[in-house]
Amino acid sequence: MGKWFDILLFIIIILSIILVMLESIKSFDAKYHTYLLTAEWIITIFFSIEYIARIISIKKPHKYIFSFYGIVDFLSTIPLYLSFFLAGSQVLLAVRALRLLRVFRILKLVRFMGEASQLKEAIKSSRAKIAVFIYTVLILSVIMGTVMYLIEGAEAGFTSIPRSIYWTIVTLTTVGYGDIAPVTDVGQIIAAIIMILGYGIIAVPTGIVTVEFAKQGAKNTGEKTNSIQEIHTNTQVCRHCNADRHKDDAIFCYNCGNLLNEQ
Repeated sequence: MGKWFDILLFIIIILSIILVMLESIKSFDAKYHTYLLTAEWIITIFFSIEYIARIISIKKPHKYIFSFYGIVDFLSTIPLYLSFFLAGSQVLLAVRALRLLRVFRILKLVRFMGEASQLKEAIKSSRAKIAVFIYTVLILSVIMGTVMYLIEGAEAGFTSIPRSIYWTIVTLTTVGYGDIAPVTDVGQIIAAIIMILGYGIIAVPTGIVTVEFAKQGAKNTGEKTNSIQEIHTNTQVCRHCNADRHKDDAIFCYNCGNLLNEQ
């Protein structure tokens, strides 16, 4: 039953995010506003019941209320109620901002990730290397941006060093907006070098995280090979200590030892 409830919750969360996006389209909202509002109230009431049920079912409610999931659940429920009470033309902008907080519902999907937090651990383990990489990219951007400012000048759109650094970052990341472009031969040669560097730079953080991800997989499986960790999709939370991420066949909580399926 818990698994079926999670599947239903997953579908409703996706539906609610789609509704938020559709509501931002003025022409669509003007035509179907009543239907969108009705659907939003139905979803909000469902989330409200879910939030209250979670508080009632756990033995230490404060642990859930002030946890990451508890705060996300609260933020995903309260905006529509606040917009209902804060009626009036003078607060329309504030109401709109509050209602946009509904997008936080997408964070509720985190609880469906099971033990895919292995990726989080990989990123955490490689944060020092990534920090050095970003620092190097920033230094390169400042240097190349300054050089382009000296070579091209304001006539080509490089009106200041910060603007030139902006162009360097955009070029280095291979985005290339085209709002600024070098016109001199030397500037175009430097731009070509930066573009080529961009393709090489993109691969660096990917490789760092991939290596750490493989290490995490080998560590968790007890192997020395780059094997992939078995993914557990159990989303059950212990009602005693609020611990999650249990294995699929878990009977007892790994944190406090109590039964997970108490009658």
